[in-house]
Amino acid sequence: MESLIQTITVYALPVLFGITLHEAAHGYVARMLGDPTAYHAGRVSLNPVRHIDPIGTIVVPLALLFSTKLLGGAGVLFGWAKPVPVDWSRLRRPKKDMLWVALAGPASNLFMAILWALSLRLLVEAGAGPNDFWVRMAIAGVQVNLVLMALNLMPLPPLDGGRIVFSLLPDRMAWQFSRIEPYGMVILIVLMLTGVLWVFLQPLLLFGQTIIRWFL
Repeated sequence: MESLIQTITVYALPVLFGITLHEAAHGYVARMLGDPTAYHAGRVSLNPVRHIDPIGTIVVPLALLFSTKLLGGAGVLFGWAKPVPVDWSRLRRPKKDMLWVALAGPASNLFMAILWALSLRLLVEAGAGPNDFWVRMAIAGVQVNLVLMALNLMPLPPLDGGRIVFSLLPDRMAWQFSRIEPYGMVILIVLMLTGVLWVFLQPLLLFGQTIIRWFL
């Protein structure tokens, strides 16, 4: 139990801010491109309380942590916040601007992973050891944000990667592709349970890890 509590304290801030900044970034870019819906809803904010989803931000990460500790071995930690409301029709160029709004979330996670990596470097240079609490939190911050980036870049609607693909496809193919969306989360869960998901995530994680190494 003590080990679980320690793990929760190490991962709490990285998960909370990784998820909430992701959603705030969507709202901020949407506002820049003509849709103030998220701004008017108070969601272009770094206040985590505005973005917390009881299930995705609290229950799911805790359940994953608990199952990892209970079953042993390595696990992965992720979750989600309340989706930021975006009225795509209010964007100046709805289909083209969708790409930038969608990309803002994963980009914010890569940015946060870089900040955590820089923090880790400073801590190590200052003499902190691998068991230091802040070192462990910095490592968790890099890991969590890279997973959030990779997961959301999956080319599967309603994930950000699916929005990006929709934006890049010709109109007819894009609308056909969008028909997958009602089944997207079911497909994602099946991929996760069968272990196939990590095959798709590996190239995206490798991309993120390559960038992070430049800052370590």
